[in-house]
Formats: sequence, structure tokens, C-alpha cells
Amino acid sequence: MIRRIWFAAWPALAAILLTSAAGCGYGLVGRTSTLPEDIRSVFVETLRNQTTRAQIDQILTQAIINEFVTRRRFDVASDRTSANAVLTGTVTAFRVRPVTFGADGRGREYEITIQAQMEFKRTGEDEILWANPAYLFRSSYELLAGITFLDLEDEAMEEAAQRFAETMVIDLLEGF
Repeated sequence: MIRRIWFAAWPALAAILLTSAAGCGYGLVGRTSTLPEDIRSVFVETLRNQTTRAQIDQILTQAIINEFVTRRRFDVASDRTSANAVLTGTVTAFRVRPVTFGADGRGREYEITIQAQMEFKRTGEDEILWANPAYLFRSSYELLAGITFLDLEDEAMEEAAQRFAETMVIDLLEGF
């Protein structure tokens, strides 16, 4: 008897679950935006560098531009006057430190930490659409035996910049 009730009720229960899941508000990360719809073009100003690491400002700026282009939500403007909004920022810290060591005492895994002050606002206005005065990004890299971090530093920095840009743009779009 219980089995018959269960089989009879199953289609209705499944329909309720599917309907409630569809309207629950979940979405894919990075696919939504809390920004106003009239923001269609963005100018990414070259980040300022307050660290001792040369070129980190240029590498991060290019990674952010590439991320905006990939998302296709915005046009990336070549100058401030033709943009609806401007992204500015300052890289305040860049650190590389070993976090695990091999039997020989050499670093086997390194952590890269990037900290930046970021601000996204409308052009010609003081309306800040998104800001994070202490945006923090961490990523770790494992090395194969016989390779030093210096051998892969530029490659690791490029990868960290790409991941920094991905997470920062998602946070900007979703208002975190």
C-alpha cells in the first residue's frame, strides 16, 4: 500500500522539487552582475605598483583586461572618455614564500600573495560602483624535483595574475 502511494506521489514530488530548484536563485559564479545595465564599456587604468616586484602592475592590468574581454559583458575602451566606468587600482603587496620543503631543505611548494586596492566607478562622477581597499589573492605552486622557483617565477606570476583577474572580476560583477 505504501509503495503504491509512493509511486503515485513521485511525479508530483519531483515536479515540486524541480520547480523550487529552478527558482532558488542559484546561478553560475561569474555569470550574473549587480552592476547597472547602462555600464557597457570599461576603461582599465594601468595599476600603480607600490611593491618591489617589477612589472607586476603591467602583468595584472593585462590579465584584468583579458578577463573583461573574455566575459563579453563589457567593451574594453581604449581611453577614459569613451568608457562608462573606470577600474583603477594599486598593487600594495606581492610576496612569494615557500610553504613546504623537501628533504634537502629546498622549497617544494610556494605561495604567491597579491594585495591590491581596487575601485570601479562611473566616469565623470564620484559614484563608486564597487571597491575593495584590501583585495587579497593567494595561490600556491608546487615545483617538480630539480626545479627552483626562480626557474618558473615569471610563469607562476603570469598564472597568478590570470587567477587574480578572474576572481577580482567575478567579485566586481557580483558585488562582493
